[in-house]
Amino acid sequence: MCLISSPAELNRLLRDPEVRAIVAHTGGQATIGYLDLIDLDAIRADPKPILGYSDISLLHMALYAQTGLVGFHADIATHGFGSDWYTLGDQARRSELVDLYTRVLTKAEAPGVLPARGAWETWRPGRAEGPLFGGLLNRLVLLQATPFAPAPERFEGAVLFWEEVERPVSRIWNDLHTLRLSGVLDRIAGMVVGIPTEVTPHEGGGDRAGLRDVVLDVLARRDIPVLAQVDFGHTSPNLRAG
Repeated sequence: MCLISSPAELNRLLRDPEVRAIVAHTGGQATIGYLDLIDLDAIRADPKPILGYSDISLLHMALYAQTGLVGFHADIATHGFGSDWYTLGDQARRSELVDLYTRVLTKAEAPGVLPARGAWETWRPGRAEGPLFGGLLNRLVLLQATPFAPAPERFEGAVLFWEEVERPVSRIWNDLHTLRLSGVLDRIAGMVVGIPTEVTPHEGGGDRAGLRDVVLDVLARRDIPVLAQVDFGHTSPNLRAG
């Protein structure tokens, strides 16, 4: 298991047959700048899990679109395994996550029921089953303007999971409408929303709109169940998703 810090190093790890898993040391802002430098043939020849979240989720979505490589939306080395697992989680939580990550990375079968840290919320009731696809919402929207955007059929019957960090709900409203206009929301079977991190509600003209209000407004009458406040992404230590 190795850490990545640059596109050249990523390609070296992708080509190295002794490397069986890759862990991002942090997220950042740079992934969009080296998507076209990644050795896709090396991924197709020897697919291996890449772990991370935040900006790394853009990498997951792009590589899945181009090669079918399944992303491992999970904790990162510096802030997650090296810090948050010890400062934000107790021994019992660490044991749960170690067991979960071990099963996901070493077993062929589904990991089963995920160990929730807190109470998840049902924003729209219902049942859905399908492949998980998603990551940081603004990165998914950013990806739509590139050749690495997932084809529309990738969303057919999928459960879209997303989180957001340091953005007002007005921007999230715009991003969700971008997905609506691109047809994504008409194809998915369900939606999972992560715990928002520094997401500010909209307040103006005497009205106040929070994240739940925005999500349900954009979905409108679509019969899509929504599970929210799920602990993945920037709410580290977090569950593995995707």
